[in-house]
Amino acid sequence: MAVLLLAEVTDGELVFDATAKAVTAATKLGEVTALCCGGSAASGGEAAAKIDGISKVLVAEDASLGHRLAESTAALIASLADAYEHIVAPATTDAKNIMPRVAALLDAMVISDVSGVVDGNTFERPIYAGNAIQTVRSSDAKKVLTIRTSTFDAAGEGGSAPIESISVADTPGLSEWVEDKVAASDRPELTSAGIVVSGGRGVGSQEDFALIEKLADKLGAAVGASRAAVDSGFAPNDLQVGQTGKVVAPDLYIAVGISGAIQHLAGMKDSKIIVSINKDEEAPIFQVADYGLVADLFQAVPELTGKL
Repeated sequence: MAVLLLAEVTDGELVFDATAKAVTAATKLGEVTALCCGGSAASGGEAAAKIDGISKVLVAEDASLGHRLAESTAALIASLADAYEHIVAPATTDAKNIMPRVAALLDAMVISDVSGVVDGNTFERPIYAGNAIQTVRSSDAKKVLTIRTSTFDAAGEGGSAPIESISVADTPGLSEWVEDKVAASDRPELTSAGIVVSGGRGVGSQEDFALIEKLADKLGAAVGASRAAVDSGFAPNDLQVGQTGKVVAPDLYIAVGISGAIQHLAGMKDSKIIVSINKDEEAPIFQVADYGLVADLFQAVPELTGKL
């Protein structure tokens, strides 16, 4: 069975971690062809060709594919679909925008957040904030999937897949780029960071959220936040970890002032080591934490930062 994998390309460069983890899942389905597309994608295609498990790389460069325009990208994928039984992408922000459109164009269902591949027609995905695993069997001729990358290891490097440039399908002209406003940060990207420090409602204010940032900077970590902290204005929306935010699985996750609502746990419970600092010893977060410290965060966090 042939698989078309939409590689994650940002500003012309391959996002290796997300793509390589999706490759691990895709190789369970068949021979994998990677598609790198965008306003510039050649460099991303060269990087994708080195990932073990990719047999061929298609590179599509066109201005209509730039600036994360989902409609034109979906039209391109649909134009290539005849040669593939599975169309796969990592469950990133871009893919969550693109893949449902692809499924609609192909008159197929989209199976999102796949965490396990049983066979070519049967897949596992978490539901109810990760408290149950749903097994989905699809009879569609084309299977459109997004892969929850936190549950797969990244494929290695060492491949040498051939690269082919392809022309772009007629663009539907349904959207156009106006402007981008990008928040720059020296910290690691949240979903791929090895260490994440998250703050919750217990931090108390936007000013006190600086305690979380200082601890993260000492550890070279990414900064996260619970939905309660985001809703209270302590942190921006793009830092939210949880069912309605980002799903992370770092080597170390430090939860500060986070009670551990089920929606938050759904976004971080696959972390290798979980550390919690909370003054409420009955907080649900302690049920999943490997290490728990019952303490006032306003004393514990500055002391920990100082010792580091």
